[in-house]
Amino acid sequence: MENNVSPAKSGISYGVLYGVIMVLEFVIMYVIGMKSLVNTSFGVIVNVANYLILPLIFIYVGCNHYKKNINGGYISFGQCLKVGVSIAFVAAFIYGAFSVIFNFIFPEFIDEMVSISKTAMLKENPEMTSEQLEMGLSMMKKFSNPLIVFPVTLAMYSFLGLIYSLIIGAIVKNDKP
Repeated sequence: MENNVSPAKSGISYGVLYGVIMVLEFVIMYVIGMKSLVNTSFGVIVNVANYLILPLIFIYVGCNHYKKNINGGYISFGQCLKVGVSIAFVAAFIYGAFSVIFNFIFPEFIDEMVSISKTAMLKENPEMTSEQLEMGLSMMKKFSNPLIVFPVTLAMYSFLGLIYSLIIGAIVKNDKP
């Protein structure tokens, strides 16, 4: 039987689910209040989930789904890479687009985050000069620009997807004899 579904297409649904989960985490954190979550274990848990646990789970499940349900029990290393990177890219696209739209709808959010960061920076390093503080805050404002946020989000998650796909591909690959 000829395989009609490409590995990248098979990963799209998992990428959408992963992206929606990241958006929901962001919305929940925003509703709870970012100020109350700075320097707490909840913020660390969300970051570990978004950058380590969730991508590994979704890439593993996506590769296994392609292997067992679409490709007759076989998956090559290259197909694992295609599935994994497509999952990460789609999730990053959804999350990045949401972030840009959110910042256009609520422009005060960036100012609030700069204020939270300023307080945290001064608390961590009370001897910081005003020039150092302003330089750090100006860099944060530059990287909050939607023209930078969106492509950096895509590149970062795609790179992580590539790394995790390499690892998972080495585990789940099963070439046709």
